[in-house]
Amino acid sequence: MKKKIVLVIDDEETMQELIRRNLAKCSIPIAVYSALTGEEGIEKYEKLMEDGKKPDLVIMDLNLTQWGKGKIDGVETTRRILKIDPDANIYGYTAWFATAWAKALKDAGAKDVIERTVLPSDFRKMVEEILSN
Repeated sequence: MKKKIVLVIDDEETMQELIRRNLAKCSIPIAVYSALTGEEGIEKYEKLMEDGKKPDLVIMDLNLTQWGKGKIDGVETTRRILKIDPDANIYGYTAWFATAWAKALKDAGAKDVIERTVLPSDFRKMVEEILSN
């Protein structure tokens, strides 16, 4: 089975590592790529597409400017990725899930926003369902 490509855009390296470890336990093979800023995420998305590895899923944090060196948040990053690829499959994954900011992410084109408080096993199931459709 061909590996599914997941791009994680999150300014916290620890969160990226937790997501990577969690997704390694999925029942389907997944290759995880990561970016620490929105700008880096956009560049990485373009590069993966050029290399014939279009991401099957983008896991997007909202607050990409808190810990990192980024200048744009998840909403703007989502908009810019969707300009490159209108079919991009973007899901928010954030502690800011019940806010106007999360709504803005969906309004920008994210399919949904997943609560960062969800159990790791439930998150894995959600990702497997998303990648199976």
